[in-house]
Amino acid sequence: MAEQRSASLTQLSKAERRIGAGDPIFYGLATIFGFAVVALVLIIGLVTWSASTQARSLLGLNFLWATGWAPNRLIFGALPAVYGTLVTSALALLLAAPLGLWIGIYLAELAPLGLRRPLSFLVELLAAIPSVIYGMWGVFVFVPWFRATVAAPVASTIGTVAPLLSGPVAAGRSLAVAGIILAIMILPTIAAITRDVLTVVPQHQREAMLALGATRWETIWKAVVPYSRAAIIGGVMLGLGRALGETMAALLVIGGVKNAVPISLFAPGISIAPLIASELANANSEMHESVLILMALVLFVITLILNGLARLLVWYAGRGPGKQKV
Repeated sequence: MAEQRSASLTQLSKAERRIGAGDPIFYGLATIFGFAVVALVLIIGLVTWSASTQARSLLGLNFLWATGWAPNRLIFGALPAVYGTLVTSALALLLAAPLGLWIGIYLAELAPLGLRRPLSFLVELLAAIPSVIYGMWGVFVFVPWFRATVAAPVASTIGTVAPLLSGPVAAGRSLAVAGIILAIMILPTIAAITRDVLTVVPQHQREAMLALGATRWETIWKAVVPYSRAAIIGGVMLGLGRALGETMAALLVIGGVKNAVPISLFAPGISIAPLIASELANANSEMHESVLILMALVLFVITLILNGLARLLVWYAGRGPGKQKV
């Protein structure tokens, strides 16, 4: 009996040594892959910086607030594309963030058990639809309806005193349409992340509020949502990142005007990713290619700045007792 116990302990110690020997290998691989992400970001920044040297040396910082765009005459201005990127992304975030939060709350807290799984599946299915399908739906279905039902009446009434909503709206494709299409595209991402983080909130958070006499709505809004606030903000910023870099859908519905900053949301415009996608394959000179790569660098910097601000916001929202840390 003693010999069997000794043999078992020997085998156990050998197994522990074999498992322990794998820890340094696992740690090393995890470290390599972790730093590979950082290296990839640095490589992207260095490549775009190096490939845009010709454009930066010719145009300088004036490129950022210039408005013309005529490659054959070496006239390039980034302001219309930067403006279009920021406006459409902000509009998408303004529309999608509240709706995504409400959808996530309904799926996690209010929906009947029999509906939660099919509704959650449909939300995730929306996130899996290719962007070009959203763009074609926008061109053939949403643009005609929006122009006749929303843009034209608003421009003829409110637009007479509010330049931001003024006409003409004959083109149909516009910054507003692009922002709405982007909002529809990022809505499933925000809703799914909100649902996931709300479902992992400890049950005692709800029970404590209900025991104090709170209503179901007060329990959700004052106990459940604050606990997940940091993660919800992170999901919203993830949606914003997709809106900033969206190409095909925005290219189809934004209008493609590259040489002016539109005053009205109902006017056609351009954003950075569609501009690059529409011109890079047909660039007629090395300077033209360099300018487009410089536009990619501008978009890269905008993304880094907004993600940095988002991380600060998530960190601030996650501070304090009872807040979820991300």
